Amino acid sequence: MKKFIAPVLIGAVAAMLAACSPAAQNETAQAGDQIAADANATFGEAINDTDAAADRAFGSAEATMDNSAATLGNAADDAADATGAALKDAGNAIED
Repeated sequence: MKKFIAPVLIGAVAAMLAACSPAAQNETAQAGDQIAADANATFGEAINDTDAAADRAFGSAEATMDNSAATLGNAADDAADATGAALKDAGNAIED
């Protein structure tokens, strides 16, 4: 049993020592830097996409409000014209 456990332990210790080598540490640091750069790029793209979608939504809402205001203004003008015409007609009827 001891003959089986000793090589396994020696292999595990050798693997741990190899992982602590400067080359392995540099590779790990480079991989970490690349992951951070990828995450920053992904978040940057997500922010840009969100900003663009918000701009489109706000632009659409603004256009809808402008169109609604124009429609209400036109309706008010039409009502005022109709009221003015009705008053004229009433005045003409009284005069006759």
